[in-house]
Amino acid sequence: MRDRTRTRARTARAAVGACAALALSLTACGQNSGGGGEDGGDAEGGTIGIAMPTKSSERWIADGENMVKQFEAKGYETDLQYGDDKVENQVAQIENMISKGHRALVVAAIDGSSLTNVLGRAADAGIPVIAYDRLIRGTENVDYYATFDNFKVGELQARYIVDALKLEGDGGSADGKSNLELFAGSPDDNNTGFFFEGAMSVLKPYIDDKRLVVRSGQTRMNQVTTLRWDGGTAQKRMDDLLSRYYGSERVDAVLSPYDGISIGVISALKSAGYGTGAKPYPVVTGQDAELASIKSIIAGQQTQTVFKDTRKLAQQAVRMTDAVLKGEKPEVNDTESYDNGVKTVPAYLLEPVSIDKSNTRLLVDEGYYTADQLT
Repeated sequence: MRDRTRTRARTARAAVGACAALALSLTACGQNSGGGGEDGGDAEGGTIGIAMPTKSSERWIADGENMVKQFEAKGYETDLQYGDDKVENQVAQIENMISKGHRALVVAAIDGSSLTNVLGRAADAGIPVIAYDRLIRGTENVDYYATFDNFKVGELQARYIVDALKLEGDGGSADGKSNLELFAGSPDDNNTGFFFEGAMSVLKPYIDDKRLVVRSGQTRMNQVTTLRWDGGTAQKRMDDLLSRYYGSERVDAVLSPYDGISIGVISALKSAGYGTGAKPYPVVTGQDAELASIKSIIAGQQTQTVFKDTRKLAQQAVRMTDAVLKGEKPEVNDTESYDNGVKTVPAYLLEPVSIDKSNTRLLVDEGYYTADQLT
């Protein structure tokens, strides 16, 4: 999968009464977060079930809201649910969507390998499934996949580290070596492997020739994953790395795959005395251009993030779903890279963009944030 992805990246890159009361109660409990209702409403297209993983990250809230708006603009109703990062919640929510007879499902999986049985029931009911940003594994019952070029995300993060540390020139550290620690995403998220492999395709030659030194020795993905992408978990691990391996040494860079992890890493660095003139912050990468991390970049703490315009991703998922329901073939640009263990899922990949202090204005120009939000 890695070789195929690398080649690609380089070559192209109502019911009333009780039902209404139930809907209100679900909303009050925070489970039903999107507009819409039961099938048979005014929208000719029926209802689309949207299963998102969590509200703990602002990007997933935005993704859900963007899809709700765009589906409703096309005449569909929506049923948006968040699983609170609990697999059993998401499975139950999808089962409920199937029972209600929703016409299609868009799913950002909490655990990409945990949905085989429930998606089998969706297939039996004739309900198509679009995987959203996270590949659903171990089932033939996923029709299409909308995501970003996730291998390239890792490449962008790693390339930023190489350039910031001037590893290809003569301006690096005095002894020609820089200290690096590695973090990866959640082991149950298929994207984690793409991010990490993309990064290591750039970093490994520098680790092999000792220009980058991983003092912990933790260089394999299974040594550096962060369950559920949790910032607190990342902070604890970074605390441990600093206390065990960096008593008299300084860490020069941290590969972080996601902004929430980056914030946890930076909290640990602050506690260890980084952020002062004598001990500046290392290079810390990230992903998703979350507002807290953009402010951190502007403040000189986090160094870089990867911007993935999730408005465009939501638009692509809506287009795919709409095409399938109209009996048309959705647009895809990758039919080789995303093998889920049972089938290769046709995908549409969007391009990510590296952001640092020099180009945060791009987020304002693109209408992703306002200038006031960044000040």
